[in-house]
Amino acid sequence: MTDPEHSSEPAFDISDEYRPEPPAPVRPPAWYDGSVRIGIHTSIAGDIVESLEIARKLGCNALQIFSWSPRMWPRAGSIRIPEADAARFRERRGQLGLGPLVVHDNYLINLASREPVLRVRSIQAFRDELVRAVALGADFLVAHPGASRGATIEQAIQEIVRGLRQAARGIKLDGLRILIENTSGMGTSLGSRLEEIAAILEAAPELPLGACLDTAHMFEAGYDIRSEAGLERTLEIIERTVGLRRVFVLHVNDSKTPLGSRVDRHAHIGKGKIGLEAFRRILNHPLLASSGSYGLEGRAFILETPIDAPGDDRRNVRTLWKLVGRSAQQAPRAEDGFSMLRAGKAGSRRRPASRNPTAKRLRSSRAKKSKREGRGSK
Repeated sequence: MTDPEHSSEPAFDISDEYRPEPPAPVRPPAWYDGSVRIGIHTSIAGDIVESLEIARKLGCNALQIFSWSPRMWPRAGSIRIPEADAARFRERRGQLGLGPLVVHDNYLINLASREPVLRVRSIQAFRDELVRAVALGADFLVAHPGASRGATIEQAIQEIVRGLRQAARGIKLDGLRILIENTSGMGTSLGSRLEEIAAILEAAPELPLGACLDTAHMFEAGYDIRSEAGLERTLEIIERTVGLRRVFVLHVNDSKTPLGSRVDRHAHIGKGKIGLEAFRRILNHPLLASSGSYGLEGRAFILETPIDAPGDDRRNVRTLWKLVGRSAQQAPRAEDGFSMLRAGKAGSRRRPASRNPTAKRLRSSRAKKSKREGRGSK
């Protein structure tokens, strides 16, 4: 009897074929529940976790912070947030249901610069901003485009994109999105035209980029958002350039200076040149009151208004809730009498006249010139 043939080759079974697991669907953040999200820039002085408590006490359900002093280059060895502090921050934020968390970068950073020393410092500082934002579990990192200082707009945009790529190289961003903020156009700052913001976003499609639009900056740059017709025209421009789907955060600020002034001065909501009714239209416009980011409603509105007297912060937050049709009872409950500015300290926490480093140097130069010519103020 002949023995049956044996083969060392196993029979192929299609069910044994390796099939990689499909990627998990992108889930929206826990805070993204379709509700209106209103926040304010809060202080990180002392314990960074306290910034969350400030947002809660002011009646916010979102917030913006700095992760480092905005007008100082970080000292060596102090760029990281200790993991224990970051963990406490993430845990407490989850408990309070605050979101999105927006981090604003250092004002000294200028990724458009071609000056070697400033460029290296800016890229390293922005990389540090990314690392700290990821550690805190932030949703967005807002960055100013920078100032061209003699370069063409096209050259400056190339430098910005190159700087963004260098800063982000090798960092796992874990859902963090970088938002480029529009500017009022002071000095040689880029970003006063929406076409410039769009050019930055389109030049780096591999990076998780988006836009943060500031109402005061738009108005000061010449976009008339006061009237219903002007707002509609501006929204058409936004859609044609940046794209509304890429606008994740609105900085909601009134302007102390007139339309097209190119001078950055924030005012309390309804107390500036834009006006209360304009903000009512902005906050309730169907193209701005919702975001296509996750297919759910709710774009974040973040205040950066001055605090000239105790309670100004709480009053501005309450004004936004009223404008979106939420009574004080329906909105997150604010703590009576709470303010980031304590009584007797008026002026100590006022917003600086400008967040633009170029403008600051120009004012300093003018002051020195006036002093030399005997025109200095007493």
